[in-house]
Amino acid sequence: MRSGYFWNPPRTCDAWTMTERKPIDCWLSDMDGVLVHEGKPVPGADEFIQKLGESGKRFLVLTNNSIYTPRDLSVRLRVAGLNVPPEAIWTSAMATADFLSAQRPEGSAYVIGESGLTTALHEAGYILTDLDPDYVVLGETRTYSFSHITRAIRLIENGARFIATNPDAVGPSHEGNLPACGAVAAMITKATGVEPYFVGKPNPMMMRSALNRIEGHSESTAMIGDRMDTDIVCGMEAGLHTILVLTGVTQRDQIDRFPFRPSQIVPSVADLIDLVE
Repeated sequence: MRSGYFWNPPRTCDAWTMTERKPIDCWLSDMDGVLVHEGKPVPGADEFIQKLGESGKRFLVLTNNSIYTPRDLSVRLRVAGLNVPPEAIWTSAMATADFLSAQRPEGSAYVIGESGLTTALHEAGYILTDLDPDYVVLGETRTYSFSHITRAIRLIENGARFIATNPDAVGPSHEGNLPACGAVAAMITKATGVEPYFVGKPNPMMMRSALNRIEGHSESTAMIGDRMDTDIVCGMEAGLHTILVLTGVTQRDQIDRFPFRPSQIVPSVADLIDLVE
């Protein structure tokens, strides 16, 4: 029986399929857990990327990581065996710069972050300063500085608006989890009483800015992700066809815990190669 956009499949079926959708002309894909896992390519990811390139379909690889520039990430993916050009990468840093340039063109910001964020803001025409900035912008860095965090707190107390690239609380490393943007944002909020505006996933703003980047339309765009609580909910709220792969964070037995469903569930991105026409 049909229920809204979804039909309830037999228990042996691995996919929910949305009805009344246009053919997929554009593809958005998360990076970690979908294309790569622990620095190695997911089996079939190289063929999927190659098929997208040969088809001429517009696509972007999305990541909440704001540390690296698209060129940096392109090289890292190439080392892993995936040929993704810099222009096909969209980061939370780029989405943040895009958002700020629309809100306050040629503004100023005090930034805690690395080259991925500072480069994106410079390219958007922003001045980076700690002298009465319009915004405090928090991203990710390998070495959060207590003095920089203290400076951010004082600027926010003096009226600077608080923006953060993404709400991820921890990030992976070979030694274990590291505190990430969301955890440090919570510290600043606790000190100031000011909540940040998070631009990255699961904010659908990230998806909409990506769509604008490739001139795509929600009705004919698919979002591939490995997390129900970020990729899938973000894509759903942006009106996209959502595809959950089971090669990352969310596992099959966890899906029913969420009050929403992806449009499709597949074992891995390798199962999507034949859908690219």
